[in-house]
Amino acid sequence: MNQTILKNMISEWLEEFALPTIIPRDAAPVPADLRNLSEILAIVGPRRAGKTFVMYQMIAGLMEQGFAGKDDILFLDFEDYRLRDFAPEDMETLFSTFRQLTGKDPVWLFFDEIHQIPEWSRVIRSLHNRGRYRIVVSGSNARLLLPDIATELRGRYRDHLILPFSFKETLRWNGISWTERTFYTAAKGDLLRTFDTYLKTGGFPEVLKKDSPGERRQLLQNYYQTIFYRDIVDRYNIRAKSLMEGMMTCCLHQFSSLFSLSAFEKSLKSRRQPGSKRTLANYLAYLQEAFFVLCADKFSYSPRQRVMNPKKIFLMDPGFIALTDDFSENKGRILENVVAIELYRRRQTFNYYKNRRECDFIVRDAEGVNLQAIQVCWTLTTGSRVRELQGLLAAMEKFSLSEGLILTYDEEKSLPAAPGRHIAVMPVWKWLL
Repeated sequence: MNQTILKNMISEWLEEFALPTIIPRDAAPVPADLRNLSEILAIVGPRRAGKTFVMYQMIAGLMEQGFAGKDDILFLDFEDYRLRDFAPEDMETLFSTFRQLTGKDPVWLFFDEIHQIPEWSRVIRSLHNRGRYRIVVSGSNARLLLPDIATELRGRYRDHLILPFSFKETLRWNGISWTERTFYTAAKGDLLRTFDTYLKTGGFPEVLKKDSPGERRQLLQNYYQTIFYRDIVDRYNIRAKSLMEGMMTCCLHQFSSLFSLSAFEKSLKSRRQPGSKRTLANYLAYLQEAFFVLCADKFSYSPRQRVMNPKKIFLMDPGFIALTDDFSENKGRILENVVAIELYRRRQTFNYYKNRRECDFIVRDAEGVNLQAIQVCWTLTTGSRVRELQGLLAAMEKFSLSEGLILTYDEEKSLPAAPGRHIAVMPVWKWLL
């Protein structure tokens, strides 16, 4: 690695770079928690979700609280084209260059998109073992959330999930404040207007900056293509690009719906197209690792049954739904997708329930003991009320639950149920707050 390049990049950080204006993120670690950081902290989430700005927020907090000066911090973005040839052995050159410019070693290491470095986990573990640095890394691959990464780093690692803006953060972006009293005033209209936009636009920060639906759609299309080519095709060396593209397109259109690998394989065979079930399973895993989709298994205490049954597919941001041109026909599915994203944001485990009836979400607490049954629909019409209630009550009976929840666009009430059971109806937008 050319030392001049490293010298230029470190100098740019120290002398020229000014931290941008930041919309505070709810999920960002606070300076008090960072001051005595002893673990490797990983900021993980989709591309363009705001992970870099969360790192900026952390850096700004450390500097404002007097915990660090700028020359105590080494920040590098490993997606910068100048670092395309950076190798593990270049780390020593990096630190010697920093010391040459500042006269001291860095205390804080902020490494953005760390997974671009070959054998990154070994490199970070070695740096952590020296005991000199407080280390924060980021990455756009869900593998950084998996237990095997924590095991590889030998218990010295914790992750922090950053997704595109939540509805609550979108309100803050738009300068809209609220209290519980707001729900009963005309200002509630501002909440609903922003929620309507959130359902159509999603929460990617750069998308929210665009003024017109056409500009937003174009940027979302760019994100879609970047995920396909950079985060999937290039990263996993996909040769059957048309198959991967077909599967990604299928997931895009089947959001909040069941997806069967067996059925997809049969459809390929009927068209005499190649694609084994194992390959399709790998491709679906790649879509999850790239933070394009979430997958919910059918609820079962048997791991084999969970694997054998179709998965329910959700998109990681509702903005991607704009690429399908079918918002008006699928409003209930869009609400369900938004609920799935929020459950994932809250790091809650969820499945769908399906027997003779279906319930959208069976949510488990951190211990996996307490369950909650949630049904989602746009509105409780005469026709949908019976269907939604039957599915929810079936799940409540199956799991011996006394309470159930139905989330709708903007209805709030209690519904009569069997003795000893209670069903609450609540607006999704209020539940998100």
